[in-house]
Amino acid sequence: MKFLELQIKGFGKFHDRAISFADGINVVYGKNEAGKSTLHTFIRCMLFGLKPQRGRAARKDLYSQYEPWEDSGTYEGSLRLEHEGHIYRIERTFRKDKKDFRIIDETLGKEMEAADSFMNELLGGLSETAYNNTISIGQLKSATDDGMVSELKNYIANMNTSGNMALNITKASAYLKAQRKELESQLVPEAARSYTTLLGEIKAIEKDVSAPEYENQLPEFQKLRSDTHSAIEKKQAEKEELLQKAARGRQLLEQNQFTDQNSIEQYEKQTEELYTDYRAVKTACEKRSRRVMTGVLLALTVILAVGAVAVYLLGDRIGFLYDIGLPPLFASGILITAAACCCVGFRILTARAKRLNKELSVSSQTLQETFRRHIGDTDLSDQALETFRARMAEFKRLNAVTEQTEAAVQTITKELGMLNTKQNDCSDAIARQQKLQWELEKKLELLAGYKNEMESLKHTLAENARISQELAAIDLAQETMTDLSMSIRDSFGLYLNKTASDLIAGITGGIYSSMSIDENLNAFMNTRTKLVPIEQVSSGTMDQIYLALRLAAAKLIQGDKENMPLIFDDSFVLYDDERLKSALKWLARSYGGQMIIFTCHQREAQMLTANQIEYNLIRI
Repeated sequence: MKFLELQIKGFGKFHDRAISFADGINVVYGKNEAGKSTLHTFIRCMLFGLKPQRGRAARKDLYSQYEPWEDSGTYEGSLRLEHEGHIYRIERTFRKDKKDFRIIDETLGKEMEAADSFMNELLGGLSETAYNNTISIGQLKSATDDGMVSELKNYIANMNTSGNMALNITKASAYLKAQRKELESQLVPEAARSYTTLLGEIKAIEKDVSAPEYENQLPEFQKLRSDTHSAIEKKQAEKEELLQKAARGRQLLEQNQFTDQNSIEQYEKQTEELYTDYRAVKTACEKRSRRVMTGVLLALTVILAVGAVAVYLLGDRIGFLYDIGLPPLFASGILITAAACCCVGFRILTARAKRLNKELSVSSQTLQETFRRHIGDTDLSDQALETFRARMAEFKRLNAVTEQTEAAVQTITKELGMLNTKQNDCSDAIARQQKLQWELEKKLELLAGYKNEMESLKHTLAENARISQELAAIDLAQETMTDLSMSIRDSFGLYLNKTASDLIAGITGGIYSSMSIDENLNAFMNTRTKLVPIEQVSSGTMDQIYLALRLAAAKLIQGDKENMPLIFDDSFVLYDDERLKSALKWLARSYGGQMIIFTCHQREAQMLTANQIEYNLIRI
C-alpha cells in the first residue's frame, strides 16, 4: 500500500490544503509548529476515524485538539491511496452533528461499502493499537505501548497453534470466562427451597383473597352515593325555592310591620276599636240637640246678662219687682247668677264639642292612613272596614303560609343533614372498598408474580443440570487454554526475537547483531557473558533498538501482505549523524514499501542526497 494524496478541507491549522506523496521515501520538511504532527494525526484519523470522548476527557481529546481553526463546519478531508492495483479514496467528516464515511474505488468507479470489515481488509488486519506501535512512529515515541504486548501475544499464539492470525486466543479465553460468569449467575442454588417457600406463599394468598371482606361491593355503594347525591340536589333545590317563597312572604309582612299572627290580630283589633270610637265621636258630633242646647245656653246667657244690667239700671222703674217683694239689686244678682250658669253650661258644651271634633279629626286621619296603606282608599265607611278586614285576613293567610314554609324549610334542612350524613357514610364505605380492592389487586399481582416466579424456578431447576454440564465443559476449555498459554510463553522468542535480531544489525550498522525480547517486550542486548538490559545502553542506541522492535513487530503483524507505509514524525532527533546515516541507508535498502519522514531539520534530506538515495521533498 502507498499513500497518494491528502485533501484537507479542515483539520487543525490546515484549511483547503492538498499534499501529494511519491513512491519510496518522502521527506516532509517544516519548522516547529508548521503542522507536521497535524498531518501525521490526519492520516491516522482517515484510516481509523476520530471519535470524541465524553465528560472531562473531551476537553483535551484529539477531537477538540484538532478542530479546524477557521471553520468548524469543514472538519473533514480525504485520503487517496493505492492498494493491490486499485486506487481508493477515503472520505471522512468528523463533525459531531454530521459524521460521514465513504470509500470510493476510483479504479472501478464505484463506491464501496464503508464497513469496518473492508477497512480491516484494506489495512491487512492492522488495528489502531498495532498501527500506533509499529509503522506509525510518533515524535520522540520509538518505544511501544503496553497495548502492543497483547497484540503480539495474540498474533504469535495464533500463528503458533493454527498458522492463522485471525484467531485470538486471548479473546477466546476472555469469552470463556465471561460465559462461565454468566452461567454461574444463572445458577440458583436455592431454587428448590425457594420453590417450596413460594408454594406456601401462594396458598396463603389464595386463602386470603377468598375472604368475604374482599367481595366487591363498590358498585353498590357508588350507586347509593349517586342516588343520595341526586336526592340532596333535589332537596336543596326545593329548599332554595321554599326559602325564596318564605323570604318574599316575610318581606311583605315586615313591610306592613307584621311579625306574626298575633301582631296582625292586634293591629286589626286596634283598627276596629279606632273605627268604633270614630263612629261614636262622629255620631256625637253630629247630634242636633247638642248644637241647639249650645245656642240656647248662649242666648240665655246673653238675655240674662242684659236683663241683669237692665234690672240694675232700671230697677226703680220696674214696678212688678216691688209687687213680688224682690229688690232690684237682688233680682239683678239672680239674673247675673243665672247668666253665669248658662255661660258655664255653654262653655262646657263648647269645650266638649271641640274635644269631640279633635278626636274625630285624629281618628279619621289615623283610619284614613291605615285604609290608604292597606286597601288604597281613604273612605271611612263600613264597606272600607270590611275591605280592611278582608285584607287582614289575607295577611293572616300569608303569615300562616310563610310559617308553614319556614317549618318546611327546617324539615328539609334536617332531611338534608341526614342525606349528607348518608352520603359521607357512602363515601367512607367507598373509600374502604377502594382500599380493600387495591389491597386485593396488590395481593393478586403478588400472586401472579409468585406464580410467574414459580414457573421461572421450574425452568431454573430444569436448567441447573444442563448449566453444570456446560460449566464443566468451560473448565476443560480453560484448562486447555492455560496449557496453550504456557506453550505461547515458551515459544514467544521464536518469532519476535529472530526478526528483531535480523534487523538490529542493519539499523545499528553492525554494532549489535543479536537481541532477546521476553513476553513483556522487555529488550536485552546479547553479549558473550550476559544479557544487557537496554536501559543500560545509550539513549541513541536505545532508540535504535526500539525502532528495530517496531519494525519487527510490523513485519510479524503484516506477514506476507503488502507493506504499509512507514511514518516517522521527528523520530531521529536523538540520532547522531552517523546513526542517522546508517538508519536511512538501511531503511532505503531493506524496506520495500513507502516511507514518510516528518522532520523539522534538513539533515535527513541532506544525507539522502549525499548518499544518492532518491526521495521526494515536501515543504510545508
